[in-house]
Amino acid sequence: MNINKGNILEKLNPADCFTLAMDEEIRRDGLAGSQCGLVLELSNCPDITALQQRISEFSQRFPVAQASLQQIGRHFYWCKRDAPPPLFFQHHCPNDGNGVDFQQATIARLMNHKQARETTPPIEFHLLTGTTRNAFVIRWIHPFCDARGADLILKFLCTADDAQRQQFGLPATAPLVNVQLGKYRWWQKINLLLKGKRYITKLDSLQSIQPFANGQPPQRLNYSVQRLSVAQTEQVNKLARQYVGLTGTSLYYIGCLMRALEKLQPDNPGEAYCAPYAFNLRKQRALSPMIGNHVCALFAQAPRSMVKDRQQLFGHLKQQNTQVIRQQLDYAFLPLMWAGSWLSLAEYGKTLRLSYGSGKERSSFWFSDIGQLNLLADSFPGAEITGLFHTCQVTAPPALALLCCIYQSQLTLSYNFVEPISTPEEIGKLHQLMLAELLGETQ
Repeated sequence: MNINKGNILEKLNPADCFTLAMDEEIRRDGLAGSQCGLVLELSNCPDITALQQRISEFSQRFPVAQASLQQIGRHFYWCKRDAPPPLFFQHHCPNDGNGVDFQQATIARLMNHKQARETTPPIEFHLLTGTTRNAFVIRWIHPFCDARGADLILKFLCTADDAQRQQFGLPATAPLVNVQLGKYRWWQKINLLLKGKRYITKLDSLQSIQPFANGQPPQRLNYSVQRLSVAQTEQVNKLARQYVGLTGTSLYYIGCLMRALEKLQPDNPGEAYCAPYAFNLRKQRALSPMIGNHVCALFAQAPRSMVKDRQQLFGHLKQQNTQVIRQQLDYAFLPLMWAGSWLSLAEYGKTLRLSYGSGKERSSFWFSDIGQLNLLADSFPGAEITGLFHTCQVTAPPALALLCCIYQSQLTLSYNFVEPISTPEEIGKLHQLMLAELLGETQ
């Protein structure tokens, strides 16, 4: 494709090539691509003028927010558009409408909107207002940023002080994948690559169990948000510390979902539950909201027989995670991510999704945990933040993603599922099983 080099803002880095490959896989399944969303539930309609001003400032400070993703040769670049797209949209619930239904339907419509990759805005901001419900939605395509990056963008919008907003900036260094790889000599990089391949081969020796056996073609993403009480969240945190330690909370969520799925669909074929999750390489207190300083893909895997024993399962997941850190398997994925950035999207997506052994889907479900979000309730311009959750598109299979976060001491679970492969009724049953596992009400 012929593009004026003067219009190129930056080249897509290896970490974002990873998420772009998954965007392609989702599109190949007939869905809208790797659309993600972060949703703030608000106490009232906010100060729209102040909100518009901060969004405008954000787009000026970070011009990639209005760029177009274009392929040049084998690589992808963020390029200037002839006419920058609008970033801020307002949606108002009719006076005779149901606020809850309007919010659910509008967010689902935004997440399922199909648009060519080259014309899809990297990020959009949507304000949903009504007499009973108000929400603010950040919707982005995954190659633009990750959930942590969206969290930083949100912090930018929630910072009233101009001087503090000026501290947010682009990274001064190269993409973190390249920075980390630069610390190794060439033979060490080869050893890391081989170590990563051996790890994947070991995982692929067991066929991954798919949660839903329905053979119907995927049509649309839907989601269900479940929020635990403060007391329930305290109980979950207590049990997580007991079973997997202070730093293993994500593993506790993953293990509980494995057990819930086993009880929901005990007759599905396969030998193990396998879940990819993001190992965040972003520097602590980073002020860069985007440009791929994120994700190495790791996996939590447990054989079906082990999932049936609660104590054994969590011991296994904790040991597996310890081995990953001890053997530097997180860094072993870096050469693979760099090498993958040179593949076509179809080749890279196939490598990421399909088991080397069986050629079948590697993941039983997708998982994300952005942990504790430390946003002041009154930091949003003109309104209080009463709740928060996030959403994402997912390939089919596995057609299921569990996204977790804690805000105001309440754990929020967002189940993202592809219809008609799964249904709201099935997800409702799954959540009840998941809740019992989280609260330790099962053996």
